[in-house]
Amino acid sequence: MRRRFPLRGLCVVALMTGLGGCVIGDVTPASGSRPVTDRAAGGPTATAPTLQSRAERAYYARVETNYRAQELLRDDGDAADAPFDADDLAENFLRIAFYDEFTERDGVLVREAAENRLHRWQQPVRLSVEFGPSVALEQREKDQAAIAAYATRLSRLTGLPIRVSNWRPNHVVLIVNEGERAGLAERIRAFAPEVSQAALDTVTQMRPDTYCTVFSFTPGASAAYSGALTVIRGELPDLMRLACIHEELAQSLGLIADHPHARPSIFNDNEEFALLTRQDELMLRMLYDRRLRPGMTLAEARPIVEIMAAEMLPGES
Repeated sequence: MRRRFPLRGLCVVALMTGLGGCVIGDVTPASGSRPVTDRAAGGPTATAPTLQSRAERAYYARVETNYRAQELLRDDGDAADAPFDADDLAENFLRIAFYDEFTERDGVLVREAAENRLHRWQQPVRLSVEFGPSVALEQREKDQAAIAAYATRLSRLTGLPIRVSNWRPNHVVLIVNEGERAGLAERIRAFAPEVSQAALDTVTQMRPDTYCTVFSFTPGASAAYSGALTVIRGELPDLMRLACIHEELAQSLGLIADHPHARPSIFNDNEEFALLTRQDELMLRMLYDRRLRPGMTLAEARPIVEIMAAEMLPGES
């Protein structure tokens, strides 16, 4: 479900797609940008979705049913049939945290794997969740609760303060339906003024087999994130939407690539696991271990990562 798109001025960390990091330049999220939904005192109201949006909702319901029929989108993160040892953990972490999968050339995103430096947050993450006007109120409540609970879990795993807050958010999550996505360019530019047109096109012209995407930003040549923006299709059924929340929010923390041998993991294109797994939790703990630092190269980090993996899984190599 995922493709990675490194772009000028930002990193589109993940596109979650039905078939299937990096930061260049200087992007600083703008403050005081206008939200998608009305937060007036009377509370939000939902408008009727378009006919196309209703058709997409029915389509993605069939897609989820098809995945489940193939025993994909599993939610058993401690899968007994997917053992891994310390060597696996170390190698999977290095492949996921230190490689980009896409780059932008002449305004076009192309697949091109490339080694990169370690990126992660060095400041608290304040998540703001915004919904398109036609997203049902019941779905908004469900997604708000899921994101708040997951933020708490990610904070516990990484030691990084992560919480849902509308006060000066530095990670905006947009959950929008068809028609609303096409109008997101202004909202995205308000949050990240230097975002490239290629990045905008991945959202405003989102392909049917793309479910969600996340952009992570750094100021200048820094390897420490200063902001992120996630876009999720509102038409997705519950499990696929939750899978997007799990993957995109975790990706935005610095685990930026997929690796075909990572199992059990959501950082894998085979769609086997929908929700964060035990191995993913260990990789997030490694990412924010104080022995690593933003800007480290793979060669610098490898011996440290191997030690950490052995500590987490003693005797398993």
